[in-house]
Amino acid sequence: MRVRQSFPSVLIFAFISACGGGGGPSGETVTTTPPPVFESPHPDIWETASASESGFDEDALDSAFEYAMTDGFYTQAVLLIKDGKLVKERYRGITDVEAAELASISSLPEAQSAGYWQDLYGDRDAASAVTSWSTAKSFTSVLIGMAIEQGLIDSTSQPASDFIDEWEADDRASITIQQLLDMRSGLVPKCSSPATGLVGECSDYLSASSGGNIVYAVDQLSECIDRDFAVPGTVYPWVSPEGDGAYEAGQFYYSNCDTQMLGEIIFRATGQDPGLFAQQNLFDPLNMEANWWRDDVDTGQANGNYLTYCCLDSTAQDFAKFGYMLLLGGIETSEGKNYASYVSEILAQEEAYRNQFWAYCDSQPFTASPDCENILVMTIGFDGQYILVDQKNDIVLVRNSLYVPILNFSDERKMRLNPLVLAESNWVASLPMAMLGPRSEYGILNFYLAVAEALLSDS
Repeated sequence: MRVRQSFPSVLIFAFISACGGGGGPSGETVTTTPPPVFESPHPDIWETASASESGFDEDALDSAFEYAMTDGFYTQAVLLIKDGKLVKERYRGITDVEAAELASISSLPEAQSAGYWQDLYGDRDAASAVTSWSTAKSFTSVLIGMAIEQGLIDSTSQPASDFIDEWEADDRASITIQQLLDMRSGLVPKCSSPATGLVGECSDYLSASSGGNIVYAVDQLSECIDRDFAVPGTVYPWVSPEGDGAYEAGQFYYSNCDTQMLGEIIFRATGQDPGLFAQQNLFDPLNMEANWWRDDVDTGQANGNYLTYCCLDSTAQDFAKFGYMLLLGGIETSEGKNYASYVSEILAQEEAYRNQFWAYCDSQPFTASPDCENILVMTIGFDGQYILVDQKNDIVLVRNSLYVPILNFSDERKMRLNPLVLAESNWVASLPMAMLGPRSEYGILNFYLAVAEALLSDS
């Protein structure tokens, strides 16, 4: 129990008064104003504002959201943040048309009924979970920036082999953290077999171009470490759609394994698994609740290796908090702004992909370049998971497709997938393609342009 020390305080007050303190020339008491209490700009619950208050034409904004919720797009959530306030959000479950379409093409006997899909993807609201797929890569990038500011990593130019000691004795010692961030490691892509779960070099362009399909593997880290350099000038089946393309050194090749290595660097640099490091340094300061999937090994970083290339579950409102943090230029605390240097580098990118973020110009031909007046920085995940940041107009847009975590093997978010036996699988079951449905025609730039056109010019 803390003892109140009032007696010394009385003596100190008496001494100051005797010396003339505590009053001005005329003896009146001086009133001091306490410093203002710090109010975090990172919301726990979003403050709302109407469309008109935020400078939008309400009918035009309604039309933009109607586009996002089009039947056949498999949209679950879409929302708009403007000037730090929640202006509009929409949520829905699966439609009858979508359920019927999936039932008509499913090869699983139990899924050939629309009721199967309606049971899985029924009513959804703001509290319903959505998933990230590769949007998680951008979160991993920010964690790297945090580890740098905390002095646990020197810089992005530091060799990855300073942490991945399996690489320090061969040519892979030259790979930098920046090359992993930019998907330019030069290492061959890895894919896993749906039938066996075994991982090897990708044998086709489609699997490799989506990042390298490693989701069927029990251990999704070890084979990412055990990769060799691709040989420049060599023809690999994964380089081009025709299977006859020659590899070019230094080129961008989208790689889930490169991001999975960043997660292991975070683990070895900080002494914390990526989930715990994210919770303490990112999720908690943003008032964000999230669950990050792991692979299915019993060891690894924390009873499994965190899938830092994918598979972060949260809500659309909480994903918007990440986008708003970027708009603010970092995480603001009573001591100042943290991670501003790394965030400013992300926001200043003028190329299509850098630091695990995508960038587009806000007008045709939409290619990010130094000539673009307003570059949109965004995260992109499989099946249409987006966080879009428009710095010029102080806008954050979030869109997520329909989702349910399938936890049939265990109640932990540990991926264990047998595509033919979902009853024995744990799986990130977004729609449509993760459940073997058709490709959605939803376009994030179409939605953005409709929202931007709804913003009145004098706002």
